[in-house]
Amino acid sequence: MPSPQDRARVRNGWLLSAPALVLLAMAAAGPLLVVLVYSFLEAGQYGGVEWAFSTDAWFGILFSKDIFTDETMLADAHLAIFWRSVKLSLLTTLITFAVGFPTAWFIATRAPRARAMWLFLITIPFWTNLLIRTFAINEVIRNEGILNSLLLWAGVISAPIQIIYTDTAVLIGMAYVYLPLMVLPLFAAIDRFDMKLLEAAYDLYASRLQVLRRVILPIVKPGIVAGSILVFVPSLGAYVTPRVLGGGKNMMIGNFIELQFGQGRNWPLGAALSMLLLVIVMVALLAYVRAANKGAGHGH
Repeated sequence: MPSPQDRARVRNGWLLSAPALVLLAMAAAGPLLVVLVYSFLEAGQYGGVEWAFSTDAWFGILFSKDIFTDETMLADAHLAIFWRSVKLSLLTTLITFAVGFPTAWFIATRAPRARAMWLFLITIPFWTNLLIRTFAINEVIRNEGILNSLLLWAGVISAPIQIIYTDTAVLIGMAYVYLPLMVLPLFAAIDRFDMKLLEAAYDLYASRLQVLRRVILPIVKPGIVAGSILVFVPSLGAYVTPRVLGGGKNMMIGNFIELQFGQGRNWPLGAALSMLLLVIVMVALLAYVRAANKGAGHGH
């Protein structure tokens, strides 16, 4: 049984943290509760909501009704947007890892002074607004951009390659924007890596691939998990990059939610989509954390 002193200490701790907990509840849980309530209301005629309970918004996420026959069918457009969002987010995570891992390894194996310079260069993109970085990529990949101009000048192509306003353009933009979020956690994990383990592995006649799979990746796995979370979560809810590089046809969940609160004037559907996005992110986070804990358990 806890002593009276222990109970008093716990009580005082809760009292001291009460202002922060109340502020957190009002700033985070409060708005989420409003969005959740809106998702169960009817849509207003000119935007907003009408205070009548309805599950039409949640029904409308996956299904739609024919305006003539009232027949229920799958909302193919909605499902296509969901699939595009998850697919591009996963591909962005994989591409940033494929590029970020060797980059982080290169930086971590430099001399301390050179390492500081490379880290400084990696953080420079954070000094610039996301919209400006997205427009910079737009200037590179558009039909009259730098990439097509160089290829035309070199005679590699005879006509500009249509990259802009495609899923490829969105993928390139998100990989460029979120690459530093993958490099920095990987660098932190690799920087703590004991290079003597490599010597021991090579002394035991392990090949380079075996060293990578059995020594390096298991040890730096926390950095991989952290970087994947930092890239996947904002990619899934991205708005600016798909809007600028994808145009109106290649929208993702974030653009679709904004459409419902704007031109669509269907606030309950936008609120339901927002809650669905939150659920998807939470499931992804739980999966990543479970994978990290499982790897840590095997390590022990």
